[in-house]
Amino acid sequence: MDLNFLRSFFAWCTVINLCLYFLSFLICAFAGDWVYRMHSMWFPMTRDAFNLAIYGFIGLYKLFIIVFNVVPYIAVVIAS
Repeated sequence: MDLNFLRSFFAWCTVINLCLYFLSFLICAFAGDWVYRMHSMWFPMTRDAFNLAIYGFIGLYKLFIIVFNVVPYIAVVIAS
């Protein structure tokens, strides 16, 4: 593996994960009631607990994108 391959790999990983991140945010922002109804059929929970869980997940996903995609991409760009 050369640095050009790694740079391209991490760039595409970042783009794909950011698209999924924005999609999940938009779904929760504009169709939150529908998502809550679907999940509350499987897991009984209050709306407040659902909001805490879903926004915690979105925040954790954003942190994982930064740690596992953006930071390695920047490191490879700096190294090349």
